[in-house]
Order: sequence, then C-alpha cells, then structure tokens
Amino acid sequence: MKSWRNIPYLSQPVINAEFTAYIVARILFIAGLRMTPVLLGWRLYEITGSKLALGMLGLSEVIPAIALALPAGVRVDRSDKRKLLTTCMGLYLVLMAGLMLATSHWYTQQYSNLVAEWTIYFLMAGTGAVRAYSGAAFNAFLAQLVPTESLVKAASINSMVWLIAAVIGPAFAGLLMGYTNITIAFIPVLVLPSIAIILFQRIAPKPISWQGTSKTWEGVKEGLQFVWNQKALLSAMSLDMFAVLFGGAVALLPAFANDILKVGPQGLGWLVAATYIGNFIALAWFTKRPLKKKQGKALLIVVAGFGLCILVFALSESFWLSFFALLASGLFDGVSMIVRGTIVQLFVPDEMRGRVSAVNSMFINSSNELGQFESGVAATAMGLIPSVIFGGCMTLLIAGITWFKSPTLRKFEY
Repeated sequence: MKSWRNIPYLSQPVINAEFTAYIVARILFIAGLRMTPVLLGWRLYEITGSKLALGMLGLSEVIPAIALALPAGVRVDRSDKRKLLTTCMGLYLVLMAGLMLATSHWYTQQYSNLVAEWTIYFLMAGTGAVRAYSGAAFNAFLAQLVPTESLVKAASINSMVWLIAAVIGPAFAGLLMGYTNITIAFIPVLVLPSIAIILFQRIAPKPISWQGTSKTWEGVKEGLQFVWNQKALLSAMSLDMFAVLFGGAVALLPAFANDILKVGPQGLGWLVAATYIGNFIALAWFTKRPLKKKQGKALLIVVAGFGLCILVFALSESFWLSFFALLASGLFDGVSMIVRGTIVQLFVPDEMRGRVSAVNSMFINSSNELGQFESGVAATAMGLIPSVIFGGCMTLLIAGITWFKSPTLRKFEY
C-alpha cells in the first residue's frame, strides 16, 4: 500500500503535521456545516411552503456576516488565529444545537410554525456573525502553516478539501433526511465540528501577523484601499459577486426538488452537491495542469459558461439533466475560484491577509446569501422557473459588459 510520502504531488514540503491536522479538521468542520443548507432548506420549505422563506434564510445569515466582515478582518490580523478559530468552532456548535432544537418536530408541536421559522432565522444570523471571523481566519491561518514556496500548492489542497467536504456534507444530509428524521440528521452536524476542535489543539499557537498600531477603522480602511488599488483583484471579486448574485439557483433547490423534479430530500442532497463535484473536478484538473496564461480572459469565459448552465437547469424537467447542468456550472465556477484564489494568495502580503480575506468574504457573502434572497424574491414575483431564467440571462449580460468595460481584467495574467 502506497504512503502519501511516495506520491510526488503530496510529498512536497507543503505536508507537515500541523498542516495535516488543519486539513483534517477543516474537512470535518466544513462537512458538518455544509449539511445544514440541505437540512434547513428542506425543513423550512416543509414548514412554510414559501420560496420567499428560502430567500430569507440566506438574508438572515448575510446581514451580520457583511456588517462584521471588515472589523473581523482587523481582529484576525491581530489575533492568535488558532485560538480564534477554536472559539468560532465552539460557537458554531452552540448555534447548531439550537438549530437542531428549532427544526425538531417537538419544537413545531410546542410552538407555531411562525415561531419556528423566526427562531431559525435568528440562529442563522448568529452563524453569519461567527462566519465573519472564521472565514477570514481560516484563509489567513493557512499561510502560517506552510513555507512560502508551498503556499499556492497548499491553497489548492485547502480548496480541494473544502470541496470534498462540500460534496460529502449535502449528500449525507439528504440521505439522513430521507431515511431518518431532521433531529437524527443533525447529530453529525454536532459531532464532526467537535472532532475538528480536538484536532486543532495539535497545532501550536502562531505569531500575530500584524503588530500595527492603527485603530480598527483605520485598519479597515487600509484593507479596502489595498483591494481598490489591485484592479485585477477588485474586478475579479466584483464579477463573481454579480454573476452569482443573479445566477445562483441554490436557494431554490428545495422547491425544484419538491415541486418540479419530485426527488425528495435524497435528490436535493445530490443537487446541492452537484455544483461542488464540478468545483472539485475543475480544481483537481487545473492543479495538475494550471492555466499558463490569459487567466483574466479565461475567468470571463467561464462566468459566461456558468450563466448558460443555469439556463439549462431552469428549463430542465429531468433530474439527471438538472444534476449535470449544476455539475457543469460547478466546473466553470471552479476555474473562477482558482483564478480568484491564486490572485489573493500571490498578491496579498501576510500582514494584510486577514483584512483582504474579510473584503473578499464580503463579496462572496453578497453573491451567495444575498443571491439567495434575490432568488427567493424573484421566484415569488416571477415564478420559480422564470426567475432562474432571468438570473442566467443576467449572468451572461454581466460577463459581456465586464469583457468590454474591464480591459485590466481581460488582459490580466500571472
């Protein structure tokens, strides 16, 4: 049996005991977290029957995540990141325990569906607040675990691990929901992060990366100015934000699975996982065969491809066509992730990573969770299928406008 030490790709200096503990902890933590959109989406749609409620689920999380992102970035740069991440994971456990209770059949029997619905929104707002810190801290902590020359490779492995967890989590959640009940399905959501916290204690505390004397809002301003001056980075973040804001259909998957495809929670789990499977394939392929030139142009092309896949998904009435449309959208999105992630790792100094990661998280949160709210509102106003068609068309339009209006990004190479 081969050891990882005999595999050329994995035997590089990027591998060490602390990086291994970080990676294993991260895959367990993310797998637990990525189960929750399937569990909450299905249960909330079951309770309310409302597409707008699915959008509100994203909005309740994104408001605190965006509001706290910039000061969180300053805190990350000034903190012992291992200690901060351990605290964040502990808070997540408390919030997940609350969601386990709020989604249980016992809770909906004791209280009205409206109370259960707003309890879920309130707890999701708590997860958004915690995520403002944990997202930036995870990204910044990685650079302290490996040598500088191995950072890009470590970032690729880190992204692949995130995607593996993002595939396993939703698929597992769908199976548990289909064959057990919501309360049992929440048990791994509590167990997996608990193991991750234990593994994190194997990592030694690291030096605080930024010893600056700037006040919090001065540090925030420095982070914003850095991103503003990096035009390629700013354009890439903006492109992704607006494309996913309009083109994302993830929030509406419970409605598609229940009303159109008739596949139940098991099918919903695989539909949620499909995009991440595509992400993983793209990341694995381009890690071995990286883009050598014209990365900016490639980014614009794959965003347009993402929009086309969303249109196919909107028009599909077949589970398998829908699944492969989402998988293909994940392939295109995976290339976008690689380009954006590489820009951040290569062009951001260590003392700025927390703040720049916080700015980046604002764009990501805006596109994903605000996109969920936009999807819920559009589906309520236009209807389920027309709203997703509208989103796909808007993504194509945004890619076209950016092609002509942002020559800096179109010509960008690294």
